[in-house]
Amino acid sequence: MTGNTHAHTSATTPRQVVVVGSGPTGLLLAGDLAAAGVPVVLVEKRPRGISNLSRAFVLHARTLEQLDARGLADGLESKGRALDRIRLFGGLTLALDTLPSRFNHLLVIPQYEVEEALQHRAEKAGVRFVYETEVTGLRQDADGVTLEVRGPGGAAGELAADYVVGTDGMRSAVRTAIGLAFPGRSVIRSVVLADVRLDEEPESVLTANAVGDAFAFIAPFGDGYYRVIGWHRGRDIPDSEPVGLDEVKEIARLALGHDYGMRDARWMSRFHSDERQAPAYRVGRVFLAGDAAHVHTPAGGQGMNTGLQDAANLGWKLAAVFNGWAGAALLDTYQAERHPVGASVLRSSGGIVRLAMAKRPWTRALRAGITTVLGHVGPARRRAAGRITGIGYAYGAPRGAHPLTGNRAPDLALRSGRLYEALRAGRFVLIAPGPSGTGQAGQAEQAERAERAGERAGRLTVERWAGERRTTLLVRPDGYVAWAAESPDPAAVEAALTAAVGS
Repeated sequence: MTGNTHAHTSATTPRQVVVVGSGPTGLLLAGDLAAAGVPVVLVEKRPRGISNLSRAFVLHARTLEQLDARGLADGLESKGRALDRIRLFGGLTLALDTLPSRFNHLLVIPQYEVEEALQHRAEKAGVRFVYETEVTGLRQDADGVTLEVRGPGGAAGELAADYVVGTDGMRSAVRTAIGLAFPGRSVIRSVVLADVRLDEEPESVLTANAVGDAFAFIAPFGDGYYRVIGWHRGRDIPDSEPVGLDEVKEIARLALGHDYGMRDARWMSRFHSDERQAPAYRVGRVFLAGDAAHVHTPAGGQGMNTGLQDAANLGWKLAAVFNGWAGAALLDTYQAERHPVGASVLRSSGGIVRLAMAKRPWTRALRAGITTVLGHVGPARRRAAGRITGIGYAYGAPRGAHPLTGNRAPDLALRSGRLYEALRAGRFVLIAPGPSGTGQAGQAEQAERAERAGERAGRLTVERWAGERRTTLLVRPDGYVAWAAESPDPAAVEAALTAAVGS
């Protein structure tokens, strides 16, 4: 094992943040922190290497926007396959081509492709990786956190940090070490999984259906293999029982009407799907994100996406506090903003599964009613699409705030280009009107003078609208509106900037 082994109270201890778990959530978070100048150690119990045994296969619109703000979306788009609709239940599909996003589709791409892009970015930013090292304990006080770890060969050691973030999955050692419960239950038992070749290519990029007691899902890896997930209501077999290809093919035939000539399985396993959420995402100086904080059924493909959006929310806040230009109270907003989103995803993904597998007459009637509403009522359909794709979530705003405050900012047109290109610097972005009026010009010029003088260096970028829009917007590094006003005077703009990025 490599890394600092001093207790945190030692005068020789360097200031740093430790992220535990190198899945997509941990990689995005560590990369964000390092890009903001925070020393980061990423601890992973597995050996170095990107696994091709992906669990997730879908990137939704909001996640693609977050990846665009890091310069990664276009590269991933070139490797994946776009799909402009989501199939849910009872023949219901949600069209995505009308989403108010540059990414008006979902992207079918294996998780390992996402991890590879995020790992390259994290390494380039200076993240230090410590592999084959697992967390065995944790202690913290008002000044920092000390992780007890076990490295290669069982060597014991310690890692000191100002903050620790557990992104180490459903069986999180960090969550266990801080004594947090993980309430919930298993929703689907004895789910079978197989990575196979197919003699016949499925009709759609994603193939999924439920008939009677059977459900099946097929997605491509892009290397000639396909991931098949299947479940049969009548089979409650322990996860330890081996899976045979004949079982997978039978479930596929029942749910899809066809097994597509499955053969040459390179991986098969059995698992159960849980719905669980930690009651808190923060305990002192320790945070949880991704599957360590919440797990859901795979319906809707929201798991990896929710974790990546957790990381986007937490990263800039942790960097701001670590670097000393924001107060520690900012860290409390992570729980306030992301815990309700996690709870909502649990409800929506669980609801999709329950309705897809509806068996009792009253649940079938409910499914039929929901299908009718979503199929014919535009606002309900847009709301459902917004929740599944992530673009429909907003964060709380103070009483009396501008209606845009707390909302996701779309990829707005600026004189210099696009908003999500401007966000790649990891800063707040102030968007001011052009100099067609002296008051508006004064706002922008004041902010620009402050930035040029170094008062907010590294924290603020000033942009102008490409058109004639007169609203002044302050957009957070994660792409949500921190403050907005119509024709504010320079003092109001200065107050907003001071509140967001310091004086």
